[in-house]
Amino acid sequence: MSSTLGTRPYTRGLHDLGNGCFAWLLPDGSWGFSNAGLVTDGGEALLVDTLFDFKLTAEMLAAMRGAVPRARIGSVVNTHANGDHCYGNRLVSDAEIIASKASADEMAHDIQPAQFASLLRSAPGMGAVGRYFLHCFGAFDFSGIEPALPSRTFSGALTLRVGSKRVELLEVGPAHTAGDVIVHVPDARTVFTGDILFIDGTPIIWAGPVERWIDACTRILAMDVETVVPGHGPITDKRGVAAVKRYLEHVCAEARKRFDAGMSARDAARDIALGDFAGWLDAERIAVNVHTLYRHWNPAAPSADMTTLFREMAELAADRPSGASRRV
Repeated sequence: MSSTLGTRPYTRGLHDLGNGCFAWLLPDGSWGFSNAGLVTDGGEALLVDTLFDFKLTAEMLAAMRGAVPRARIGSVVNTHANGDHCYGNRLVSDAEIIASKASADEMAHDIQPAQFASLLRSAPGMGAVGRYFLHCFGAFDFSGIEPALPSRTFSGALTLRVGSKRVELLEVGPAHTAGDVIVHVPDARTVFTGDILFIDGTPIIWAGPVERWIDACTRILAMDVETVVPGHGPITDKRGVAAVKRYLEHVCAEARKRFDAGMSARDAARDIALGDFAGWLDAERIAVNVHTLYRHWNPAAPSADMTTLFREMAELAADRPSGASRRV
């Protein structure tokens, strides 16, 4: 896939970032096709996130062992609670698994692999919502996955050592989810952002508030970093961070106008012109983003359930073919 924000080839597999850091990329970066990272030094290694199922995670771990055979993964950091960043934990359960306390709490109550498997079996009878759900998640195998929850949690910030390298875990959520964490490796001028960044793809605001997410982007922009590994999409630099920040600011401003005018969240999502962001992958996520913004602006109003959110995304994907999900 071509990218205006990527700094390296966006190809599946392990990418050597230099200074003992690696990124694992899964194009095209849509639902479930997430990135991960590895930080190594002195025979030690820290893994940033696992993947959505055991097959994908095993493939990644084999490539990492081949590239750095002497580095033992002693720590795993889950950047947040979504399954495409933690369902593979069981394959590294002998390591210390670290997450923010808010993420660990969310993992314990979030949708579980068995529920995903059940929904996929039911999807053919669910009409347009089912077809969209299959489109998003039908490529993954959730059978036999037992989640491995974090064995260590923190709030705010935590500094680790990988060999002689300092690794900073910085909690920037709630934003995308309840407890988002970014992983900063100062000596390598590298940051792994989890789903604070979707590059060439549309961010999805499950938790919010959006202001917290915008602040997280501002924080990354202020860092002395050169290489930015997003949760989805190609490796980027600060241009990619700035683009995500602009998207969030644009959607927030446009949604607020419609909220103040009394427009429903569903109608607002359809009415907002995405402009330069219309060609981003999964543009239909605007439906979730507007619902989340409305929920924060009026906490007393009923919240849309997951079926409603996926139905509205499915409708937008059908109505906006240029912004619908795609695979490469």
